[in-house]
Amino acid sequence: MVVLAASIITKSGKALVSRQFVEMSRIRIEGLLGAFPKLIGTGKQHTYVETENVRYVYQPIEALYLLVVTNKQSNILEDLDTLRMLSKLVPEYAYSLDEEGISRAGFELIFAFDEVISLGHKESVTVAQVKQYCEMESHEEKLHKLVIASKISETKDVMKRKANEIDKSKIEKNKSYMSSMGPGRLESSFSEMGISSSNSGYGPSSALSLSTDLDSFSTKSKASSRPTTAANAPPKGLGMKLGKSQKTNQFLESLKAEGEMIVEDVPPTLGKSKSAAPPPTDPITVTVEEKLNVTLKRDGGLGNFDVQGTLSLQILEEKDAHIQVQVESGGHPGVLFKPHPNINKELYASENILGLKDPNRPFPSNQVDGVGLLKWRMQSTDESVVPLTINCWPSVSGSDTYVSIEYEASSLFDLQNVVISVPLPAIREAPNVTQIEGEWRYDSRNSILEWSIVLIDNSNRSGAMEFVVPASDSSAFFPISVRFTATNTFSDLKVVNILPLKGGAPPKFAQRIQLCTENYQVV
Repeated sequence: MVVLAASIITKSGKALVSRQFVEMSRIRIEGLLGAFPKLIGTGKQHTYVETENVRYVYQPIEALYLLVVTNKQSNILEDLDTLRMLSKLVPEYAYSLDEEGISRAGFELIFAFDEVISLGHKESVTVAQVKQYCEMESHEEKLHKLVIASKISETKDVMKRKANEIDKSKIEKNKSYMSSMGPGRLESSFSEMGISSSNSGYGPSSALSLSTDLDSFSTKSKASSRPTTAANAPPKGLGMKLGKSQKTNQFLESLKAEGEMIVEDVPPTLGKSKSAAPPPTDPITVTVEEKLNVTLKRDGGLGNFDVQGTLSLQILEEKDAHIQVQVESGGHPGVLFKPHPNINKELYASENILGLKDPNRPFPSNQVDGVGLLKWRMQSTDESVVPLTINCWPSVSGSDTYVSIEYEASSLFDLQNVVISVPLPAIREAPNVTQIEGEWRYDSRNSILEWSIVLIDNSNRSGAMEFVVPASDSSAFFPISVRFTATNTFSDLKVVNILPLKGGAPPKFAQRIQLCTENYQVV
């Protein structure tokens, strides 16, 4: 078997994608492709056409033809096997089987055809292998990129530490310089700078002026030593930046059209995941986080319910690390708490205070992810504890399937950023959504319908969505995946006080509380 060329053409003979595998002139290829529409007639059931010199093996793809041109001596069974392999690859790379979709994926399709056919002969490969070869994934390359990213991160940390050391040294030098100057030298120095006073000596007004100038001097010194931020930088190259931004927006829009999920750069809000939280600015930050693993049955009932929580402590400086943390909880009675092995369990059991067994030891400081002090777990078979239940009702009527999905939320939680992802059968067009409370988006590449509700509170504890797709089996709409966040937890654990062990006022602390989903499905 020798494959001369493989193409995707319109019914008028226009080639959208064409790849030749043997030496032939361009005029001959165009002549062969142009003659094909005239050779096939209407109503014929054959999948090949023969001429004096070549054999056309073809398959209709909506309004197009997938065409393989071979010599007449080739095995027709091998020709059909090659055609079937190519037909499986086309939907993998083209987001729509029309002229626009095929043209946009032209280069990817040519590369894929090259992996299937080499020098006119079919290679023994699968669709997964072709995709892997085209993507050219390399474990060594990924490892190299991780090493480079790690080195960049370490360099940034070193730069931050050096910048902080420079700031401190400048401030100390300024303070020592000002303290070394006597009153007379200060007065003469101010006179040289053009500062005069009508009062002689150092009365209250001059003392206030001196204090204000010192504070101003220290503030300016700090500000000058800090690196300039992008917000304060002069708008150099504004036109070039606007051009890049416009190109970036066009690129993002094209990705969205292909069904990719594009996450915009937005300021972090309450209820986002721990990874999206802003860097701490308070001396001490306490994070209470619970992760939900829930499996609901499509016919009703609870398959699995598991909550795992952690309380972590993040301290910026070691001077604030000699502390104890007082907590309280009034949540579900089924929550089982377990402190860290280094925590004084007797103190925690009697007074709900988390402190180290050795009170002279400080907590670890300057930890990026903080240090865990307490963890807990809750498991239940009671369906009433589930914060959000989903009911999906597919019903076939004629050539369509009507799908109704309802949600019901518990009054114990206000849920934020709720996304209900429903898998759909392989369809090229978006489903017909006839009713919805919230917003929806269709990911055509993964064939998933996403139903989004920004906030579920007392005003919308229940809601519904209905859509229509071509007739499909009811199992095609499962498993349904759900994700959301909340600002209260099952344990209702809170930090009520930070107790300093070396005396003095309690240090300032910030508290972050979040409930999020790790694996929440309806199966």
